[in-house]
Amino acid sequence: MNADEKYLTPGGRPGPVVREGEFVFGAAGLEHGHIADMTRSLLEAGATLKWVYNPDPEKVRDFQKKFPQARAARCEDELLSDPEVRLVAAAAIPCDRAALGVRVMESGKDYFTDKTPLISLEQLDAVKAACARTGRRFFVYYSERLCSESAVYAERLLADGAIGRVIQVMGTGPHRLGPPDSRPDWFYRRAQYGGILCDLGSHQIEQYLAFSGAKDARVVSSQIANYAHPDYPELDDFGDAVLAGDNGTSHYFRVDWFTPDGLRTWGDGRTFILGTEGYIELRKYMNLGVSGEGDLVFLADRSGEREIHVSGKVGCPFFGEMILDCLNGTQRAMTQEHIFKAAELSVKAQMLAQKLE
Repeated sequence: MNADEKYLTPGGRPGPVVREGEFVFGAAGLEHGHIADMTRSLLEAGATLKWVYNPDPEKVRDFQKKFPQARAARCEDELLSDPEVRLVAAAAIPCDRAALGVRVMESGKDYFTDKTPLISLEQLDAVKAACARTGRRFFVYYSERLCSESAVYAERLLADGAIGRVIQVMGTGPHRLGPPDSRPDWFYRRAQYGGILCDLGSHQIEQYLAFSGAKDARVVSSQIANYAHPDYPELDDFGDAVLAGDNGTSHYFRVDWFTPDGLRTWGDGRTFILGTEGYIELRKYMNLGVSGEGDLVFLADRSGEREIHVSGKVGCPFFGEMILDCLNGTQRAMTQEHIFKAAELSVKAQMLAQKLE
């Protein structure tokens, strides 16, 4: 066996962890397209979709075209009161995600929300209190790690000590804005979307905590700007931050809405992980100037240099692990403390950010 093959998943992706009907879920908050990816991933892990609810019937119809097995609930309570439903997946407007999560958990169900899960420390306190009160789980769809086979592969390398002790993580998360009128109004309102560091930055901070092993961190500095969208003054089109972890590691990330039209994908997201005995680079979505292939892992260590293609060879085990966590009361997919810390640091980075003119 090639040394790198031991980090791959037999068969290329994890199989279902439950049989049909063993884990029933519903979908709500259809405000972001991520809800389709969240739903699809749960179905691949064996979950059974029963309900969909949204106040906008057109959004419900669009969802049912993709997932015709979903029954349209007449109201939110019809979904939340169904004893068969174990989990609710949702991609509401960011400012509404925490409150929806509280209602879901108080109904006795676990909650799976799109990132960013919340936009203020007050919302974080409310969610923490609801988790403690109800004993339910609050999961977050941090797709830039959880749905990246290169990131899953990197975690396995790090767990095996492939580059020694991690000392720094750097990340870039560029996105394509597209025509301004293609975005909903809430996307441009700070009180609703939370700001770029709270939103896109939450991916980067969550990855840093996962790759570095830090349990806590402080925001050393953070910056935001609106360089090119004066018609939307509440939009941050650029942001960056530096964090220092409680284990001596450091983190720098940059996020922006400046993916050029000529790029073949929505963003050239990359992650760089520096260790005491080597380093790893992840080219998640493409290889600039070479190919549109994503999930490339570049590894330099004491034995040499390697370029490892992992697309279709690793899969995304988070969704099956999350289902089993809900059923068994475990925390294998992602601990609640990790989820809350990533959310807290994202909000703090936004709160402390200096505005670049």
